[in-house]
Amino acid sequence: MDACSPLHPTFQTEDPAASSATASDLIISYLEMVGVEYVFGVPGGAVEPLYDALARSERRGGPRSIVARHEAGAAYMADGYARETGKIGVCVSTSGPGATNLITGVACAYDNDVPLLAITGQPALPSFGKGALQDSACTGVNTVGMFRHCTRYNSLISHQAQLENKLVNALMRAYQTPHGPAHLSIPVDILRAQSERRIPGYNLAALLQRNTSLVDEDAVQDLKAMINDANRIVFFIGSGCAEAIEPILKLVDLTKASFITTPDAKGLINPRHPAYQGVFGFAGHRSADMLLRGRPDLILAIGASLREWTSGAWSDTVLNDRLVHIDSSEEHLMRSPMARLHVRGSIRSVCERLVMALQKSAAANYDVMELGEIEISDSQVTLHEPEKMISDATPIKPQRLMLELSRRCPPTTRFVADAGNSTAWAIHYLNLHDRRANRWPVQGAEPPENERRKGAGWLRMTMDFAPMGWAIGAAIGIARAASLGPVVCITGDGSYLMNGQEISVAAAERLSVLFVILNDSALGMVKHGQRLSGAEPIGFELPRVDYRMQAESMGIPAHVIHGPEDLELLDFEAILWRKGPTLLDVRIDGEETPPMNLRMKTLGSIK
Repeated sequence: MDACSPLHPTFQTEDPAASSATASDLIISYLEMVGVEYVFGVPGGAVEPLYDALARSERRGGPRSIVARHEAGAAYMADGYARETGKIGVCVSTSGPGATNLITGVACAYDNDVPLLAITGQPALPSFGKGALQDSACTGVNTVGMFRHCTRYNSLISHQAQLENKLVNALMRAYQTPHGPAHLSIPVDILRAQSERRIPGYNLAALLQRNTSLVDEDAVQDLKAMINDANRIVFFIGSGCAEAIEPILKLVDLTKASFITTPDAKGLINPRHPAYQGVFGFAGHRSADMLLRGRPDLILAIGASLREWTSGAWSDTVLNDRLVHIDSSEEHLMRSPMARLHVRGSIRSVCERLVMALQKSAAANYDVMELGEIEISDSQVTLHEPEKMISDATPIKPQRLMLELSRRCPPTTRFVADAGNSTAWAIHYLNLHDRRANRWPVQGAEPPENERRKGAGWLRMTMDFAPMGWAIGAAIGIARAASLGPVVCITGDGSYLMNGQEISVAAAERLSVLFVILNDSALGMVKHGQRLSGAEPIGFELPRVDYRMQAESMGIPAHVIHGPEDLELLDFEAILWRKGPTLLDVRIDGEETPPMNLRMKTLGSIK
């Protein structure tokens, strides 16, 4: 069964101990049905029955609990798990402050179209309105009202008879396009109530099956005609293309086109593909910008959200009448009303139809390379200050650090870049040196079929909501998703001071995650933003912290990196395949300014 399938192949169909089953057991059974293996959260009195059910589930080999150190970290872990597997991520918190702590992570998933199910507790129904501890119903701090603005589905379950139907509705909505989080607030007495059965009564197998072939056929034919009439075509690949990269690159080859990516789609492609011209948008490359400024006949934006960072701050080099926007999300298409054509439908199906149509065309009488046959080439991407990537200076240049990580990590690595300067450095400079197909240097083994979600990118980041510390939890969720490659989390010291305690979860779970802290004792993006805009230098200073000592206090191996020579002393192979996390406290040159002018222009700070 495909790893993307919502169905779990080992789901039980018998109903042992049904007489002792609770509503919480029924919830866990539904999660198992849709393939969920882990529930990320922080326990509390209002969700104790749900954790009782998780304990029973774990004993029989079903979904189990992973305890985060903060509820936001739990949501970030669920986010990373969902992005890696294509399944739904599940996070749980108790009522009151547990629920409000969870909101930031849920809001991030909402803004990035990540399918999550958030379950929060409530005091028992009879106590509503009496001033119960951590009452977060409409009679207290109304968390259901708070979640309303950052979820696709949001409901309080006020009667046990509502539970199954609302749970199914929440799961269905999270899986629909656009994906996103669903929230259920459940009183503790309902979670504890006896259930007539443990086995789900609804067939989610049928309910969650999507017709992935739905396509606007007339629009595809119109686009084929436009492609045939065009001389210069640029493909603009967005993060929604994860399942369609193969047919997109076949189209690039068929049309002799060039392609660029949004920042969050860079991880979907081989950055040394001969037709690749770089990233357009935040921290992007001049080569991508110049390609669009050359006024190609057609710009095919595929799976691109066209928000601030992915559209070059709504640049008219993209948003013009030469644009064709291909997407399955109406929300994305609403941002391109000036486009020449909208093509709605499954992105993979649209691209496969175009490939077939163009291959049959008289103009397409040549073969298309398979992905594994693409030869790597000298990069066509224009980097800012490339000489700093080979600088031997101490403290180490962030540009050099990105080069070393690119060189030393195998092609199976998942990189996760945190909000702030970490994102900028990774977008612009991080490039794995070999992303060719069928190269699998994991102790000589080939990857099992469908072990990871097809198309899951090698570089992950959050574009829109961008909370600091997201990458720390997301890296743990990605690693827990049974990824066969190591995970590298690139984060800043500001982000680490917010969420760094989650590294202890990676230690408890024995996950192969390398945490790389860009340590400059500052909120780097704030500092450099103030300098670029001529603002008052205030509020960016952070204390000098030895993160190595902090990690070692938890039993986690750690190293301080001052210069390139310190990296040479490390055994990266041993670090990356260690059953447990490792931390690098990298004392970077804090005077290096990341490529962030686009952000400053959006804020009106510079012209």
